[in-house]
Formats: sequence, C-alpha cells, structure tokens
Amino acid sequence: EVQLMESGGGSVQAGGSLRLTCIASGFPFADSDMGWYRQAPGNECELVAFFNNDDPIYYPNSVKGRFTLSRDNSRSTLYLEMSSLKPEDTAVYYCMAGPVVGIGGFVSHCPYGGAPYNYWGQGTQVTVSS
Repeated sequence: EVQLMESGGGSVQAGGSLRLTCIASGFPFADSDMGWYRQAPGNECELVAFFNNDDPIYYPNSVKGRFTLSRDNSRSTLYLEMSSLKPEDTAVYYCMAGPVVGIGGFVSHCPYGGAPYNYWGQGTQVTVSS
C-alpha cells in the first residue's frame, strides 16, 4: 500500500521558517517524481516545488529563493524547507508522488487524480501570521 505521511506544519509569524517532511512507503521512492502542492481556501491548488530525475528542481516565482526541496532516498523522505514565510504562504501543503498535474503549476483542487496515476498525503496546515 502506498503511503505518504506529512508532518512539520504549524503556525509561525511572518519571516519565520518551517520544514515539512513527507515519509513515503509502498513504492520505489528513489525512482519517483515527487513534489509539494498547496491550497489555500478559495484558491486553486498550486505546485510549489517539484523534483524529477530529468530536470532541475522546479519552483514557481512565488516561492523561489525562499523554499528548498530536498530528498533523502535512503530514508524515502521528501523535505520542503520554507523560510522568509509570508501570510500568503498560508495553506494546506500536500506531498505528491507522480507526474505534475494541472496547467502552469495550477490545478483546481488538491488532491487531484489519485492512484494509480499519482499519490497524495493527507496534507499539513501551514499558517503564517503578519
């Protein structure tokens, strides 16, 4: 059974930092495309970082220079380091395994699709106060 377990969300003040962790199981993590999406109430779901084995790590301009995606294949774990957080970063953050969904980094809602096309965690809330 494929599982993605996220942790690390919470509440911080603007300018603060958080590290999100996604522990994966049930599939070949090292060979898989992985990323993080987020969705705030009333907004589309946005891709914020994506890792595949063929291209440089993708970040949209909204987070570039502030968010860092990394992975530890020995632990089947994906990380998202977030710094200089802004109130507009407030959202539920989802770990996703599989190809990118949506157009231009946006899709109507998260999770989107599902097995066997992709797999999603349960989401972790990040709240940034001004």
